[in-house]
Amino acid sequence: MRLLKQLVPVAAVAFVGGQLLTAVQGNALLNLILGVATAVLAVFVYAWMVRWSERRAPVEVAVKGASSRIGLGTLIGVGWFAAVIVNIAFLGGYRVDGRGSVAGAVGLFGFMAAAAVTEELMFRGVLFRIIEERGGTWTALVVTSVLFGVWHLLNPDAGLWGAIAIAVEAGGTLAASYAATRRLWVPIGLHFGWNFAEAGIFGTEVSGNGRTEGLLHGVTSGPAILTGGRFGPEASPYTVVFGVLLTIVFLWVARRRGTLVPRRRGVRAAATATLAQ
Repeated sequence: MRLLKQLVPVAAVAFVGGQLLTAVQGNALLNLILGVATAVLAVFVYAWMVRWSERRAPVEVAVKGASSRIGLGTLIGVGWFAAVIVNIAFLGGYRVDGRGSVAGAVGLFGFMAAAAVTEELMFRGVLFRIIEERGGTWTALVVTSVLFGVWHLLNPDAGLWGAIAIAVEAGGTLAASYAATRRLWVPIGLHFGWNFAEAGIFGTEVSGNGRTEGLLHGVTSGPAILTGGRFGPEASPYTVVFGVLLTIVFLWVARRRGTLVPRRRGVRAAATATLAQ
């Protein structure tokens, strides 16, 4: 089965990379090196598996234009989180209590790079793309968003609301950004930008994985319905609202570009939409 042929190798790289990163936790330089290496290896493995199983060039991870697209996605992700945390802080739910740790931010850069790349390859590169070929863009968006939310239930401090919020805001936005660009670089950058801003800059909890030590020593307080509680700002209603707005914008762009795939057109339409970009 093509889906498993592509999904399993990338998941294996993600698992091994995650184990290695856990083993060197506390060593910022090793975290940076291993995290970036895991991300690069995952892309190569994905590209090779696509070539082998589909007999085509993996244009969704084409090197040309990758840096600018990653940069754009990263800026959107950082801006998204900044808008959320400013609104939370305005109501007294977040404050900066001094400087954090540069070493902590460096280590988190590597960790978040590995997480963003491997998760986007699995959920948008494999699952969304292959489901879309059979069921169209809307079916793929709904199914992969639900699966993305369920995936985050595995985190230590996860809860039902956190998983639902992740499904709506992140699952929708990341899938829509791929549908609009037909490249994985923007969703990868967006995913990384959000996570690194959340952990590496503002020092908040990330998806129920506990506190982090970034450039700022951030303190959250107040009702969990505002701040997201132990799950982190992903469970804040501000994140959901901004995420839905971003999803709408990306879907509008996809519609304007003609890259939304109706169910009835199937594999040929999905391939045409990818090659057109």
